[in-house]
Amino acid sequence: MVLTIALVLLSFCNLSLATAGEANDASALLKWRSSLDNQSQSFLSSWVGSNPCHDWIGIGCSNNTTDGEYVVTSIRLSNSSLRGTLGDLDTWSLRNLESLDLSFNSLSGIIPHKIGTLNSLEFLNLSSNQLTGVIPSSIGNLTNLHYLYLDNNTLSGSIPCELGRARALKDLKISKNLLNGTIPFSFRNFSMIEGIDVTDNNISGSIPDYFANYTRLERLDLGKNNFSGIIPTELGKKTALVHFRLLMNNLIGPLPQDMNLTKMEVFAVSHNMLSGHLPHDICASGSLIQICACNNRFTGPVPKSLKNCKSIFRVRLQRNQLTGNISDDFGIYQELDFIDLSYNKLYGEVSSNWGFCPNLTSLQMSNNNLSGKISIELGRATRLSELYLSSNHLVGEIPKSFERLSSLMKLYLDDNALSGTIPSELGHLHNLEVLNMAKNSFTGRIEEKLGECLKLRSLNLSSNRFGGIIPVHISKLDKLESLDLSENSLIGRLPPQLGRLNTLETLNLSHNNLKGSIPSSFIEMVSLTTVDVSFNQLEGPLPKMRAFEEAPMEALRNNKRLCGKNTGLDCPTERRNQDKENKVLKVILIIVLPSLGCMLLLFVIIFCVFFSLHKRNPNDTRTPQETEANPFTIWSYDGKMAYENIIDALDDFDSKHIVGVGGHGTVYKAELLSEVFAVKKFHAPEDDKMQSSKSFETEIQALTAIRHQNIVKLYGFCVHPRHSFLVYEFLVGGSLRMVLNDMKQAVDFNWEKRLMAVKGIANALSYMHHDCSQPIIHRDLSSGNVLLDSDWVAHVSDFGTARVLDQDSSNWTSFAGTIGYVAPELAYTMEVSEKCDVYSFGILTLEVIMGKHPGDFLTSSPDMKGASLTEILDQRLPSPVEQIAEQLELLVEVAFSCLQKSPHSRPSMWEVTLGLSV
Repeated sequence: MVLTIALVLLSFCNLSLATAGEANDASALLKWRSSLDNQSQSFLSSWVGSNPCHDWIGIGCSNNTTDGEYVVTSIRLSNSSLRGTLGDLDTWSLRNLESLDLSFNSLSGIIPHKIGTLNSLEFLNLSSNQLTGVIPSSIGNLTNLHYLYLDNNTLSGSIPCELGRARALKDLKISKNLLNGTIPFSFRNFSMIEGIDVTDNNISGSIPDYFANYTRLERLDLGKNNFSGIIPTELGKKTALVHFRLLMNNLIGPLPQDMNLTKMEVFAVSHNMLSGHLPHDICASGSLIQICACNNRFTGPVPKSLKNCKSIFRVRLQRNQLTGNISDDFGIYQELDFIDLSYNKLYGEVSSNWGFCPNLTSLQMSNNNLSGKISIELGRATRLSELYLSSNHLVGEIPKSFERLSSLMKLYLDDNALSGTIPSELGHLHNLEVLNMAKNSFTGRIEEKLGECLKLRSLNLSSNRFGGIIPVHISKLDKLESLDLSENSLIGRLPPQLGRLNTLETLNLSHNNLKGSIPSSFIEMVSLTTVDVSFNQLEGPLPKMRAFEEAPMEALRNNKRLCGKNTGLDCPTERRNQDKENKVLKVILIIVLPSLGCMLLLFVIIFCVFFSLHKRNPNDTRTPQETEANPFTIWSYDGKMAYENIIDALDDFDSKHIVGVGGHGTVYKAELLSEVFAVKKFHAPEDDKMQSSKSFETEIQALTAIRHQNIVKLYGFCVHPRHSFLVYEFLVGGSLRMVLNDMKQAVDFNWEKRLMAVKGIANALSYMHHDCSQPIIHRDLSSGNVLLDSDWVAHVSDFGTARVLDQDSSNWTSFAGTIGYVAPELAYTMEVSEKCDVYSFGILTLEVIMGKHPGDFLTSSPDMKGASLTEILDQRLPSPVEQIAEQLELLVEVAFSCLQKSPHSRPSMWEVTLGLSV
């Protein structure tokens, strides 16, 4: 009985001790948890109570055999989004820790000195945080430490010599910090060391000789520092070395002789000043994955063991002075992904072996002494994305098998002796971004299929023997940044379509036989900064853009008659254009002043409507249908509300909202109901003459029913004692007249857009004349009454003088229209018909084609015979290409047919649209 009680008491005592030990650990962990930010504390929400060994996330415990209690021996919270410091971590209470892993978090501040009290620690990983300060010397007290990872922080200062006291250390990673100084001499004590990684710091000095004494050393990474001197001879004899990285230092001299590389997987000594030969047995182990020895001074042959190195994945031997036959030194590799042999003294051919490397993505052999033809078998390397064969002595044609290289992004064949034409198969390389074929002997025309390589950013075909014209298809390369076609035998005019290359930065067309003017469309190349068009037969004005205006004379010299402010030659066309603009201004004044009287008639109509509406019987009882027909209700359900909203939106017609002034009224821009409208406010009438308000209302109601893509939407109107106005759709492009009178906009308004605009106007008039329940005549069609939207689509506007024809009676009217567009029959008769609009359309069409009102032209050629298309076309635009030229000729013929003196001889708008659709 006594014995039983004693055992129970002993068990209770042990339980109390266990609980006390766990409670101390729990208290230390909870204290540190409370110092972290809220998000971190939320992640550690399982840390509750006094028993951390029970379901606390990241916590591991073991039984302490000394007194039988359970204690925390591991904290593993890698990649847990922890944010805070290590300052409140109670290392004394957690002195039984064997493993501490807080890597890949956002911990900041310094590594506290007290971390050296974790005497049992074997694994310490604080890598990939935001720790600062120095490496605490107290880490040297951790005599049981096997693994120390402090890499990828911003630690500074020198490596503490005390670290050498951690003699049990097997793996040390302190790379990617800001450490400086030298490798401490105390590191000679690391008898158990297997890996050292100090890359990407500022450590200097020589590589210690005692590294050769590390019998277990497998990984030595000293790259991207400032080490200097020679590589210790004995170091090269380490039989255990697997990773050997000394790249990007200041090492000099030859590699150690008789390097023992029986286990080597990675050999990296790039970017030093090493000389001599590379080890012939570099792949003796048969397990070499990477060899990186570029940017040194190595001479002699390529290591023989590389030919049958089946494991090789990456080879970087560029920028040395290696020699040998490249065809014999390399074999077929199933794993090879990348090889760069450029800038050496290798010779031989581009062998078929490379085509049988199924995983090869980059083959770089430029700047060597290669000769012969490119093997057709190279087309089998279908994963190839980069092929550099520049600056060799290659001959023959480009293999058509290249069409199979669908992953190819960069192709450099420049500075060789290649010949033949560009195979059309290159057009199938839809991922191609860079194509350089310069300095060869290619002939024929530039392949149009290159326009299918829509990802091209750089195209260089310079210094060849290409002839013919520059293909228009190049204009499809909307990602092109550099285009060099210089030093060829190209002829013809520059395609205006090249102006579409708005990402182009560099353009070189020099030393060809190009003629004609530089298309004004080139101003659309908004990214162009460098240009060279010298040694051609170009003439005319330079485009008004920075690249040409700031180009040096060397980039413009030896042409026919280029002119511009940086050539020293004034362009006579500019003076003529100025005279033309003055004439246009005079014509506008002649047109506007007489039309002022026409507006009076409109004022009378509006006033009559207003007067008649207010004279109605207040007891008038109308049906709902009649009420809905009232003009006040066309735009909204409440005319008064619509009126008040417009007044508010325009700040009582404040001048700051004005976007245009016409003969009949002022146009304002109103933002209303989350939309933008054009409000045309009529000038106040100056007399009391009135026409029938019923007729006016009928026309307004008819116009609000029009719905056509080429007619501005009329949402309604409002008559008020103070203000009378129409509410239209707002179009951002402005009027056709404004566009034609502005040099930049006129150039942007190219032939394709002008053809589209004229056809749109024709469709609108045809709809009004033939597709409405009652024909509607515009009566004032002019370039000022045609508006363009952001896509250059034309919209007929301003129906203030429009008439709805009564087909059962004659239609007589007062004079309306703009001088210069009005049909001649209205001079002696006031009978209006659709043919009045047809005549105005003919004038407007010629104005679009000529870029100005055709008044002078029609006066000098009243019979409109003998005029060539060249004389009529707007000289500000480049000459149209064949298909566009044919459409313009047809358009001129249609315009002339619309200008017949007899209205009966003119076609209907239906016939016009039918003819233009051919």
